[in-house]
Amino acid sequence: MMAITGLIRVMERAARKAGNRLRRDFGEVAHLQVSHKGPADFVSKADRAAERALWDELKVARPGWNFLLEESGQIDGEEGKPRFIIDPLDGTTNFLHGIPHFAISIAVQEPKLDGSGWGEVTHALVYQPMTDESYWAEKGRGAWLHDARLRVSARRELSESIVATGIPFNGQGSFPQWAQIAGEIAPRVAGLRRFGAASLDLAWLAAGRYEGFWEAGLKPWDTAAGCLLVREAGGFVSDWRGRSLEICDQTILAGNDVLHSRLHKLLASSLKPA
Repeated sequence: MMAITGLIRVMERAARKAGNRLRRDFGEVAHLQVSHKGPADFVSKADRAAERALWDELKVARPGWNFLLEESGQIDGEEGKPRFIIDPLDGTTNFLHGIPHFAISIAVQEPKLDGSGWGEVTHALVYQPMTDESYWAEKGRGAWLHDARLRVSARRELSESIVATGIPFNGQGSFPQWAQIAGEIAPRVAGLRRFGAASLDLAWLAAGRYEGFWEAGLKPWDTAAGCLLVREAGGFVSDWRGRSLEICDQTILAGNDVLHSRLHKLLASSLKPA
């Protein structure tokens, strides 16, 4: 068993504190005060309360650190210190519809040594409050579910594989483009899944529950933790051009060590001009 470091413990403590609030609010989802911040993109009182709980806990534990928060944006700390990248409620639509599939995502990203921006993601945590599952990873030390080591699926055939995705909805993203990709991938795999929380899709891929995942139009807080989880579990993550970016969000393709390349060929083929 890998010893959990202090930083992961800090992140998990903050996530559990925020998760307790989310569980309570989920039980009274019909009474939440909801505001509308874009087409099919709702932010709830619970979302904002969870973000504040995370920020309050983490800023005390790591004074001077920077933050990138889904709701509050960039909060600058001291120059040269890392930043937390936080999604306090990934799967807001599920939450508001009473579907118990959502997560808290926290990642730590280091500043580049030359001061030109942000570099490697070194720590990741995805916490699922309703199941009390805590997925975590540290760069070079593997990915874990509590104290159990995670490995990506060993399946080597697309025909035996489950691939997760995010489907464009309500005017967000390009449904025709998604349909082109799905038209190449779906006939070759055992099934497609769309559960509505990218951080959990990536955590589940790291745990071997899926063999692949693709989506477009995400944000860093959706994928920063998940990218590290998949890589530390032995998988591969790239954008749709095949580049292994530190955080793949605008376009992301993830898979196990064999099927990622096959999925990328299918995806690339689907997007070639007719």
